[in-house]
Amino acid sequence: MDDRYGGDVLAAGWRDRGTVKASDVPAEMDLVVEVAEDGYCGAITRVESGLVELEDWKGRRRSFPLGGGFLVEGKPVRLVVPAAKPQGTRRTASGSFTVADDRAKVALPSRILVEGRHDAELVEKVWGADLRVEGVVVEYLQGIDLLEDLLTEAPPSAERRYGVLVDHLVPGSKETRMVEQILRGPHGAHLKIVGHPFIDVWQCVTPSAMGIRAWPQIPRGTDWKTGICRAFGWPAEEQADIARAWQRILSRVTTFRDLEPSLLGRVEELIDFVTDPVS
Repeated sequence: MDDRYGGDVLAAGWRDRGTVKASDVPAEMDLVVEVAEDGYCGAITRVESGLVELEDWKGRRRSFPLGGGFLVEGKPVRLVVPAAKPQGTRRTASGSFTVADDRAKVALPSRILVEGRHDAELVEKVWGADLRVEGVVVEYLQGIDLLEDLLTEAPPSAERRYGVLVDHLVPGSKETRMVEQILRGPHGAHLKIVGHPFIDVWQCVTPSAMGIRAWPQIPRGTDWKTGICRAFGWPAEEQADIARAWQRILSRVTTFRDLEPSLLGRVEELIDFVTDPVS
């Protein structure tokens, strides 16, 4: 016969049965955690003097004592001081191993072209070290509409290939129709055009890096970046406000893990394309 009350009513640990024990988690920079007591959620920005500082998606910062009382992906954790990282082989922000001589090389004639300044700054932040070692320059077009003009003025060739990164490259989009037309043209043989599915490169930063569950949905007819700023409670009246919003978003990116896989793979494709030796 089963003993519904257990074998020993005085056994140690009976109060803790059925509870989930908190595990120790190093308080690494940019780790997104939730405060169990009040639901405050943010990314770790600093660990100092027994305190951990969290920044939420609106840029507000609060400090809490290290230890228990936190959640990571809904599971209870104790935040502890990260162990000192051993000195050894280092990796770049893109995940590549650093090389012994990482000085920039003379620029290759081939180029990676992106749509705008924000795209270029994001690529530089994550892949900059790799690109300098390879001698690859990233230039921005100020819009995919200007790609055809550039190809006419400075045509690509077997020795000077262009890899192009395009926003919102999805079936039926304006961008997709333009790319298909360009690739059918006289310069298609020396071009590689790839893209991510998002409306803007801002969305290539993962929600977890931003400390949010998902990027806000912006109604049709509203300028997307303006709508994002307003959804976050950020100023959006002037171009300077948009620039500051982007710098706030870019600051949340430290490694390739903060970016969507649909962007990571495309940039790696372009680097391979423009650095492949001419046969």
